[in-house]
Amino acid sequence: MLPPAVRMRSSADFAQTIRRGARAGRTTLVVHGRVSERPGVRVGFVVSKAVGGAVVRNVVRRRLRGLVMEQLDTVPSGTDVVVRALPAAATADYATLGADLRSALSQSLRRAGAS
Repeated sequence: MLPPAVRMRSSADFAQTIRRGARAGRTTLVVHGRVSERPGVRVGFVVSKAVGGAVVRNVVRRRLRGLVMEQLDTVPSGTDVVVRALPAAATADYATLGADLRSALSQSLRRAGAS
């Protein structure tokens, strides 16, 4: 579970990160990263019905949360990140999701200038 201080909850924050952030896509997910003026790191997840039913979406969301927890140390403070799962995430294994997340996260943060 992500600590409350790390969770992105406001739909306005999601929209701003997706619209103004740097995007990096992979076969299973898309990562949007944006440098914000707030201290700390905030992370949000978007797992739509296109991914699957409620059970599948929750499994994908839990896997992504765990993977993001492993990567939090690599994300610089003052960064907002939105991870959007694609339908291929439903059938991907944990290792594939992890590789895609690490790759897309580093590329997104590099493009956003959050080094």
